[in-house]
Amino acid sequence: MTRLLLATAEAGVLRLTLNDPASRNSLSEAMMAELQTALDEAAADRAVRVIVLAAMGPAFSSGHNLKEITARRQDADKGAAYFASLFDTCARLMISVVKSPKPVIAEVAGLASAAGCQLVASCDLAVAADTARFCTPGVNIGLFCSTPMVALARNLSTKHAMEMLLTGDIFDAQEAYRTGLVNRVVPANALAETVSGLAGKIASKSMVTVRTGKQAFYRQLDLPLEEAYAYTAKVMTENLLQRDAEEGITAFIGKRPPQWTDEP
Repeated sequence: MTRLLLATAEAGVLRLTLNDPASRNSLSEAMMAELQTALDEAAADRAVRVIVLAAMGPAFSSGHNLKEITARRQDADKGAAYFASLFDTCARLMISVVKSPKPVIAEVAGLASAAGCQLVASCDLAVAADTARFCTPGVNIGLFCSTPMVALARNLSTKHAMEMLLTGDIFDAQEAYRTGLVNRVVPANALAETVSGLAGKIASKSMVTVRTGKQAFYRQLDLPLEEAYAYTAKVMTENLLQRDAEEGITAFIGKRPPQWTDEP
């Protein structure tokens, strides 16, 4: 049986590749389960410094598997319990991306639709090929993309997010870049190399510092201005007391490369 998720690791970068092109890499129950396991394992693996999410075939991900969803309408409750469980599972997956201590980069070559677009928006960084496209088309089939909206609303301006959600229109790669959904747009034949370079640059940093910063970044977003400054001042104080901060500053003053311990 073909594996739904392929995993390769090199120089601290874990590459997770969605491998179900027949379903346009839909976030089926099985795909989400494999992704969740891989993310959980990567979070605890000291050898993993950066995670890249990529995909085989013409689509990054088409979102939830509508055939699986439709089949459960035959349940006694018309699928209500299943639907609730499905969206809870998806939410946990997206939250795991955000809360992973490792930076997560989306490498998008094709279409990212609905929950697939949500997955891109949930990643810390996203690089798109000029062939990539993005949409939340649920409104076209009577199913508003309410859960993808959570990630979109935290990445795009309110009006850009609402335009995607209300129209269901496809944003090309340049529009995704203009609205803040992706960091860079590159030629398709340069996508993997660009992501590899970005991942390698991040992997060369102190992982305890990166973990501290990623956690603080998302937490301070939810705080009022004064509380955000108070919280981040505390984080920086604690960060300064860590061994890698002492080493990094000493190395900078001494004009030498730092030797990271990756320890608090």
